[in-house]
Amino acid sequence: MIIGIPREIQEHELRVSATPETIKKLIKLNHSVLVEKDAGSGSFISNDGYKNSGAKIVDSSDEIHSQSDIILKVNPPKKIELEKIKDRISIISFFQIKDQVELLNQYISKQITYLSMSHIPRTTLAQKMDALSSQSNIAGYKSVIIGADLISSYMPLLMTAAGTIQPAKILILGAGVAGLSAIATAKRLGAQVFAFDVRTAVKEQVESLGAKFIEVKTDTDEGTGEGGYAKEVSEEYKKKQFALIEDEIKKMDLVITTALIPERPAPILITSRMVESMKKGSVIMDLAAINGGNCELTQVDKTINHNGIQINGSSNIVSSMSIHASQLYSKNIYNFFEHIYNKENSFLNIEDEITKGSMLFEQGVVKNDNINKFLNTEDIK
Repeated sequence: MIIGIPREIQEHELRVSATPETIKKLIKLNHSVLVEKDAGSGSFISNDGYKNSGAKIVDSSDEIHSQSDIILKVNPPKKIELEKIKDRISIISFFQIKDQVELLNQYISKQITYLSMSHIPRTTLAQKMDALSSQSNIAGYKSVIIGADLISSYMPLLMTAAGTIQPAKILILGAGVAGLSAIATAKRLGAQVFAFDVRTAVKEQVESLGAKFIEVKTDTDEGTGEGGYAKEVSEEYKKKQFALIEDEIKKMDLVITTALIPERPAPILITSRMVESMKKGSVIMDLAAINGGNCELTQVDKTINHNGIQINGSSNIVSSMSIHASQLYSKNIYNFFEHIYNKENSFLNIEDEITKGSMLFEQGVVKNDNINKFLNTEDIK
């Protein structure tokens, strides 16, 4: 097949879907690779680096869109890209269905086969393909680094001749991959770390990293959804949750929120009243900003100051570490590609569970129940 690597055009995006290392592997599988000029510049990968790996550099995305059999991307195509992509092509990238509602019918009419890195099943076999985890790990780490820079106090306990400085207190809301990475990073910096999650099953992981797990007392584990993801909780649980967070947040120097529910707006965990109860000079890093934010006051891609509290709503913190983010993502996408395509004839292994779980469209035919739900709403005509 001819595999195309276009330059990402989404704002704040510096990652690329393939590195020279993974391109060499694709070529060893007897594929040809086209790379758009400067596709890797945001990750400091030169055109010569791609050329030396065996790829052909093309001057524009138009050539990628018209000549490729399959396109590897970080983000799904924007409307301007989709209009130029030839019919019956295959695409692999991250994909949030709720953000692509207006384009769903175009994927159908252009008979596109779409495989989503966001929908790869959470199985042992698929761990090396799990791009959501590899990128979330980076986001959790970097959020603590940025937060440490924004707060006006030390992270660690400091004993000096002038007196003792108490360690910063950090609250992590959501103990998934990003949250656990944030906990580990904050502990390494010497902070006193607390964590909350609706899934009581993560308590052991949180405590193993040295953080204190704060929890809503309940007889059920109602916050645990399919595949270990968090799910929507009851109104009664939410009331208890708000009361718990409201009590804890006023003691914190830094709060990092990571709570996301697949294909849903991010749940509000921090109200404006909670923000106003926080100590002046404290900071909220909202990693759920791209889905609306876990804080009621979050503004996407802005850092605002509300009564002396800074709220950072950066939507793509991962891109600020584009070198390693691209290295990890490109390995994830290569491992996925190698697994799902038959090595002899380059046909998709349709019966494979990873292929089934990640496939959104097969030559324009909808293969995902959530897409059918969105197609049946009045959002699409």
